[in-house]
Amino acid sequence: MKMFVILGATGKIGRATIGMLRQNGLPVRAVVRNPSKAHELRACGCDIAVADLRDMPALVEATKGASAVQVICPTLVQAENASAEMAATIGAIAEALRQTRPARILAISDYGAQLPTGTGITLTFHHLESELKKLPAALTFLRSAEHMQNWGRGTGRALQTGVLASLHHPVSKTFPTVSAGDVGLIAADLLLADRNDAMRIVHAEGPRRYSAVDVADALSKIAGREIVAREMPRQDWISVLVAGGMSASYAQLVTDLFDVHNAGQIDAEQGVGEIRYGKTELRAALSALVPSTLTAKV
Repeated sequence: MKMFVILGATGKIGRATIGMLRQNGLPVRAVVRNPSKAHELRACGCDIAVADLRDMPALVEATKGASAVQVICPTLVQAENASAEMAATIGAIAEALRQTRPARILAISDYGAQLPTGTGITLTFHHLESELKKLPAALTFLRSAEHMQNWGRGTGRALQTGVLASLHHPVSKTFPTVSAGDVGLIAADLLLADRNDAMRIVHAEGPRRYSAVDVADALSKIAGREIVAREMPRQDWISVLVAGGMSASYAQLVTDLFDVHNAGQIDAEQGVGEIRYGKTELRAALSALVPSTLTAKV
C-alpha cells in the first residue's frame, strides 16, 4: 500500500496537504517535532512519527516504507547562524531520504530558487533543490511565492499606528504572493496525480498579484479604519526585523532577499515548468490574521 509521509505536518502547508490526502482515503504518516501538537492529525487518521528535522536517524525511521515524501525545510528565524543551521537540516533530510529511497519526493521550494547567489534566505531553497537532485527519485519542486501570511508580522503595528511599513519598494509594485494553505492544496493535487517525472517544477501563486498598497487597503477594509502603506527605510530593515524577533543572521538573509526582490529578480523561472494558482484572495488570508475584536462590524 502507498504511504505518503509529510514533513512539517503541523504547519499550514502540511496540514492542508494532509487534509486533502485523507479526504481521498490515502494513508498518511505525519512527521511532527512536538507530539503534543499531533492530536488533530491523529484524529483524522494519520500515523504519527516524531522527529526533529535535524535528527537524521529519526527521519530515517519516519520515512521508512514511504512511497512519496513531502519535504519542507523550516526557516529558523531565531538561529544564531541561520544559513548553517538550515544547511544542516537539509543535509539530514537528504541523507535520510538517500537511505530510505522513496519513489517520489515533492519539495516545497521558493520563487527564485533557481538563482545560485545573492538571494538571501532563498538560497536555502536553491541548496535544498541541489541536494535532492542527487537522489534516485522522481522529483517535484513546488516553488511557492511569498506567503500572504507573512504580513502577520506587521499587522498588529499597522492596526495600532495606521501605517503598514513595507520592505517592498515601491509600495505600488505588484508581486506574486499566495496563501500558505493553497500551497498545501496544490502540493496534494500534485501528489494525487501520481506522476513519476524525473524532475518537475511547478510555481504556486495566488489568483492575482498584489502590492503593499493592496495589503494596506485590505487591512483598512477588515479593520474599518484607514491604513496606508509606506516604504520602510532601507537602513532600518535589520534593526526592525531583529526587534520583531529575528536573529541578526536571519534578518540579514531577509534583507538580502528583499534587495533582489525589489530589483525584480524574484519571480517564476521563465520558460520552466508551470504556474498553479491558488484560490484564496488577499483579504481572506489577512482576515485570519486580525483579531476579531479589531475587525469592522459589517
